[in-house]
Amino acid sequence: MPSLQNRQFLLAARPTGLVKRGDFELVTVPVGQPGAGEVLVKVQYISLDPAMRGWMNEGRSYIRPVALGEVMRAGGAGRVIASNDPSIAVGDAVTGMTGVQEYALLKASDVVKVDPRQVPLPRYLGLLGMTGMTAYFGLLDVGQPKAGETVVVSAAAGAVGAVAGQIARIKGCRVVGIAGGADKRRYVVDELGFDAAIDYKQEDVRKRLREYCPKGIDIFFDNVGGEILEAALANLARKARVVLCGAISQYNATDSLKGPRNYLSLLVNRARMEGFVVFDYAARYGEAVRAMAGWMAEGKLKAREDVVEGLETFPDTLLKLFRGENFGKLLIKVAND
Repeated sequence: MPSLQNRQFLLAARPTGLVKRGDFELVTVPVGQPGAGEVLVKVQYISLDPAMRGWMNEGRSYIRPVALGEVMRAGGAGRVIASNDPSIAVGDAVTGMTGVQEYALLKASDVVKVDPRQVPLPRYLGLLGMTGMTAYFGLLDVGQPKAGETVVVSAAAGAVGAVAGQIARIKGCRVVGIAGGADKRRYVVDELGFDAAIDYKQEDVRKRLREYCPKGIDIFFDNVGGEILEAALANLARKARVVLCGAISQYNATDSLKGPRNYLSLLVNRARMEGFVVFDYAARYGEAVRAMAGWMAEGKLKAREDVVEGLETFPDTLLKLFRGENFGKLLIKVAND
């Protein structure tokens, strides 16, 4: 194999507030060869997720922080171009934690073989990847929906929220989405089949929640935190479940995080609020993939990818998440399929 050069983004500084280009360093290094039990992957797509902002912070969390000078952590998908493990062949399409780079040396045990002939490769990073797993287990295992209940989803046009809301509909629930902008509001209702949607940029969320959820919210699937979470807590039904999936409104805070001031609504309504991390469900990912692939084949579950081309766009593309500019699953296309 001819000598290859690998462009990669390293974490150069701990961000304060919104990430900026100076928090990363773009370097070019030689591509190594796989050792025993390893594979070399040519990365074709990189997944951009709100959780990446938390991985840049130093401190205790569910996963160790990215070290300064280390390749920025990210999920990705690509083709194996060299293998030193009998379970993976050259040419196999795989997903794994590739990092933000053009080539990734990974343990064969850390990648998953996928079939892009059945489903487009980007979808394995969205609906059939961590995004879909998060929505599936967060809603079904933590939220435990029952037919006829009212489910409210924040960031409903985002990658996780869109899937969570559709699964709630499949389970016979009435679903209200919260999204930013008229286009996203229409998308949630007209394309995804939500029963109603609230434009938090133009509408009074608390007032609209009272209108759309006259008997209260049975399940609130939260990706946003902050004022949106407070609005939902103010409208809970008896025995409600609040699923804490994320809090994108708080990830770039430069002062202390803003927690819900009206948390006593949980007490009054005998409700519960529970956080979860999708990695805890790793042993059951196959279950979720089979279920969602089936719903997708039946036309009950739709997905949308927002693809930006070029590894060099990474710092600016990542900001789309925190500005609410992405429509569906945000990806960077690094190389052609």
